[in-house]
Amino acid sequence: MVQAYNFLASWQLFPEKGSYEKSQRPKSGTYRIEATETKKELSIFHNWVSLENQAFSSVYTLVADGQLQTLSEEGEADQIRAEVIDGITFEVCFYKKTEQLLRILHEIMPNGYLRVTRQGTNNDGKDFNDVEFYHKQLSVLPYAASVSGALIKPTEEGVIKHKALVAMEEQTNMQLDQIRKQIELLALQAQEIQQRKDLSLKIYEAKLSFSPNIGQHYYLYEKKDGQHLLSLVAPNEWGASLPFKRFVAAVQLLADHTWKEC
Repeated sequence: MVQAYNFLASWQLFPEKGSYEKSQRPKSGTYRIEATETKKELSIFHNWVSLENQAFSSVYTLVADGQLQTLSEEGEADQIRAEVIDGITFEVCFYKKTEQLLRILHEIMPNGYLRVTRQGTNNDGKDFNDVEFYHKQLSVLPYAASVSGALIKPTEEGVIKHKALVAMEEQTNMQLDQIRKQIELLALQAQEIQQRKDLSLKIYEAKLSFSPNIGQHYYLYEKKDGQHLLSLVAPNEWGASLPFKRFVAAVQLLADHTWKEC
């Protein structure tokens, strides 16, 4: 039950974030996972409201030990198997006469959201994959406890908080993206400065027979003894035989007395 701790909460649906291949996109919804008094079982309550303002719910209790269990609640399935794989992954599978009907995967995302993925097969034999995203609910909305229950609309307070959370997420993500781009730019600038520094150290350790001028282009060579030499003569001006081990780079002296390749 310790690993299930992250899931024990009431979660509120982000209707616009999900993708639905079998079900219709709901107007709103909640997903609540609770531990029973004995701490050995989990109770899962799923409530949602359709676009036509019809309220629905699903309630079941299970032991998350990875073993196949008889489902006490009446429905299409007669057995259930559940396992908390780790602190961020929780799987529930429903069976009918040992044949898997539905797999529900619960995942805690890096941003703290709960992603619920339902996988199964439609009556026409095609596989479906419904994905929903929830955030931890700040207040519990009063939904009906059965399919035939009264029509319930989200409270004004819940709507306000939902809109505020969406706006907060968009703003913080935009700010984080700006900071990330700034960090990447600073990293590139730091890399460029380090490259200029390394090149400048190599040049100032090289043999100089003249005083270099700012903005002028020069040519750096490595001699056969491993030492470097700065010259005004370009590689193609030496003729057929280069009197050095190799040509390193064409360089330019900048106003801050660092050197860059050109």
